[in-house]
Amino acid sequence: MEAFFVSTGIVALAEIGDKTQLLAFCLAAKFRRPLPIVAAIFVATIANHAFAAAVGTWITSLLGPDILRWVLGVSFLAMAAWTLVPDKIDDGDMPLAKYGVFLTTLIAFFAAEMGDKTQVATVALAARYDSLVAVVCGTTFGMMLANVPAVYLGDKIANRVSLKLVHGIAALVFAVLGVATLLGAGSSLGV
Repeated sequence: MEAFFVSTGIVALAEIGDKTQLLAFCLAAKFRRPLPIVAAIFVATIANHAFAAAVGTWITSLLGPDILRWVLGVSFLAMAAWTLVPDKIDDGDMPLAKYGVFLTTLIAFFAAEMGDKTQVATVALAARYDSLVAVVCGTTFGMMLANVPAVYLGDKIANRVSLKLVHGIAALVFAVLGVATLLGAGSSLGV
C-alpha cells in the first residue's frame, strides 16, 4: 500500500502546473467534451506509466542494491530540483483535431508525457518499490487527481491554486525520498 500512496501523492503534486496538465486545460477549452478527454488521459497514462514502471523494474534487475540506492537517491533529488522549474506548453504542442476528441487527446497526452517529470518519477518509483502494479495504479490515480479537475473546472480552479506552493511541496517530498533513500531507508526492500 505504501507504494500506491507514495506514488499517488508524488505524481498528483508533480502534475500540478506540469506540461500535461496545461495540455489538459487546452484540450478541455478547445473541445469542451470532458468525458472523452478524461477517458483518453486515463488510457494514455496507464500505457505510458506501465511502460515507465517496466523500465524501472528492469533497472532494478540490472543494478545491485548499493548502486541502485545511490542512483535512486540522486534521481529523487534531481526530481526535487526539476519540480521547481515551471512548465510551459508550446503552440506546436497543441494537437490538431483531425482524429476526434478521444484519439487526439490520447496521442497528444501520451506524447507529452514521454520524458516528462511524472514519467521519470514513475521509473524511479518502480525501481524503488517492488510493486509494479501498485506504482502504476498510484501514478495513474495521481495523474487523474490532478487532471480531471483541470478538465472539468479549468480556469475556475487554476487561479486559486498557488503553483509555487504546490511545486515546493512536491519538491520537498522528492527531496525527503531522495535523502531517505540515500540514508538507506527501504533497505529491507532490497534498495
